[in-house]
Amino acid sequence: MRVQCSIEESLYRPEAVRWRERMKLLKPTGKAVVILPCSMKKPYSTSRSHQIFRKVTRRIQEVILTSPFAICPREMENTYPISSYDVSTTGKWSWEEKKVTGEVLRDYVRDKDVIAHVTGGYREVCEEYLDECKFTCLNDKPTSKKSMENLKKSIRGYKKIPQRIKLLNGLKSIAKYQFGEKGANLIPEDFKIKGRYNKMILDKDNNHLHTLMMDRGLYVPTLHGGRLLADLKINWVEIDFKLESNTLFAPGVVDADPSIIPGDEVIITRKDELVGVGKAILNGEEMIKAEYGVAVKVRHRTK
Repeated sequence: MRVQCSIEESLYRPEAVRWRERMKLLKPTGKAVVILPCSMKKPYSTSRSHQIFRKVTRRIQEVILTSPFAICPREMENTYPISSYDVSTTGKWSWEEKKVTGEVLRDYVRDKDVIAHVTGGYREVCEEYLDECKFTCLNDKPTSKKSMENLKKSIRGYKKIPQRIKLLNGLKSIAKYQFGEKGANLIPEDFKIKGRYNKMILDKDNNHLHTLMMDRGLYVPTLHGGRLLADLKINWVEIDFKLESNTLFAPGVVDADPSIIPGDEVIITRKDELVGVGKAILNGEEMIKAEYGVAVKVRHRTK
């Protein structure tokens, strides 16, 4: 589903507000961050401009500036809703857009060295909200040969981030966005990954924990992954009967995590023991109060 963000009030769409709040949980890896402009085409890395940028920038942490979502670390670009929004990319930013974006950007880069390969409103955000950064665009043409040579020269002094570290940081970042700060614990340090498109996340014993679904860039937990969620008390739905179907109706819900929103991946517990995992249809409060209707579409049940 496309997210339309064509007017300034889009800053306050629930998807945009939630995205910005969750970005505060993420941390860049490495010693430097390179800031890039967004593109009309999504994911950004499929656009012509970002394919040019990535020949130089992929060795360090990349972050894309965009309104109304503020920032998108490169590892998050396939995650909904940042992967599916439509917005004008004129380069002109209102005062409120700059304020909202600048505050999130400043919180994200913190004490990292900053290389800003941006022009126009993107540059104004960096100038107004970052204490120090190096601008590398020449003649307002980010993809020109001279601008790219300048960018390459600025990045050259930083050590390339090892692929394993970059991948681990990316997987944990997605988990934090989807499940909150404790979500990072859902990805073990000694993880294994399999799959050409959708990615299976395994632990060291080859237990399948989650599948990263690339159409939305979010995790779908298995029962093994559900046990990790249960240990962390994330997205839980409590029932008091034996779960014997793939549909959990609201009257059967005793209690639920109040932070659950429709579409969230949730666990179902009985006496604090995991009995199933699935997708929320209602939010946590509605599950408790509703007298009829489906609360959770169950994906897997314990035997």
